[in-house]
Amino acid sequence: MKGRLNSHKYDNKKTIIKMEAIIELDQHLFQLINSGCQNAFLDWLMPMWRNKLFWMPLYMFLVGFLLVNYKLKGFLLILTVLAAVGISDFTSSQLIKKNVQRLRPCKQAELVVQLHIPCGSGYSFPSSHATNHFAIAILLIGTLGCHFRWIKLPLFLWAASIALGQVYVGVHYPIDILAGALLGTAIGSFLAWRYKVWEKRFEQREQA
Repeated sequence: MKGRLNSHKYDNKKTIIKMEAIIELDQHLFQLINSGCQNAFLDWLMPMWRNKLFWMPLYMFLVGFLLVNYKLKGFLLILTVLAAVGISDFTSSQLIKKNVQRLRPCKQAELVVQLHIPCGSGYSFPSSHATNHFAIAILLIGTLGCHFRWIKLPLFLWAASIALGQVYVGVHYPIDILAGALLGTAIGSFLAWRYKVWEKRFEQREQA
């Protein structure tokens, strides 16, 4: 019995050491991106790049393009994109962040942070920016990407650059954006599959 308890304590200690090593690596990568990559151009670009208002013209163009070219199916895809944003934002900010409660790097007194935007009052893990934008990107890759294959890489790079921007401006750790990217990818993939099911049913009704 005592041997089992000692073994359990040893396993717990190994787990703690591994977690500490991961956190240390995460902080090192944060410093590398946030401080080591600083330059005047990115200091100017990144605060705008990760701002949703900066992308409003693109969103408006996408809405118009879908409605003009795909009519009801385009409207259905717009609703699916909105659902992706709603689900990803609720899951990351309400379900996960409030339970994990990891502080943002800009709230860690022991870190030297180059902060380019207000720190924000929420928690850090996962990044909602990364979750939301990867959900949108993967959804569009799985739907529009079937018709316009050239948009796949730009959409992925778009989401990844916005996610990395969260580290650069000082409000998230790399693991935060990695977790957000994985979560957003899962949500976007699921909704892309659901959209294709709805699209097929819609086409079958039209042909009936």
